[in-house]
Amino acid sequence: MATPTDEVEFEQMLLSRHGLQSPGARFAGRVLDKSAYILLSRIRLQGPMSIGELSEAFDLDASTLNRQTGAAMRAGLVERIADPAGGMARKFRTTPLGEEMLERDRVQNIRSLDAVMADWTDAEIAAFAAQLRRFNAGIERLGGRVWPRPEQQPAGGPVSS
Repeated sequence: MATPTDEVEFEQMLLSRHGLQSPGARFAGRVLDKSAYILLSRIRLQGPMSIGELSEAFDLDASTLNRQTGAAMRAGLVERIADPAGGMARKFRTTPLGEEMLERDRVQNIRSLDAVMADWTDAEIAAFAAQLRRFNAGIERLGGRVWPRPEQQPAGGPVSS
């Protein structure tokens, strides 16, 4: 007999499999891949980050982050800068192109979600969002890695220029 947790596991597996982008949305190779989308999203929320900070945030080894940030640099999505706080490590920040592509993909994802949930009420969507936040917060608590949320940013958000 399936338990509720068995059902959550199955549905989470399906959710991770589904892509929000429709096949027609991938044009001219300009849609971000999953790792670039997540990398840019984190830097947008937190501000410039070093390889060490990214490694800690994502629980990935430095070589993996070096490959991801290298690909993002070659694509013009991020750039290396001196630590704004004066530290020794160089940091990555998003470029205007990276911000533009991230925002375009985010808007497309929201449109896709709007289509998926077209017959949902605003209250149902808000309840689902609250449950997803609670689910993710539990994962973050167990992993010891809290993902910053947009509303946790100071007015104006981090400076990325």
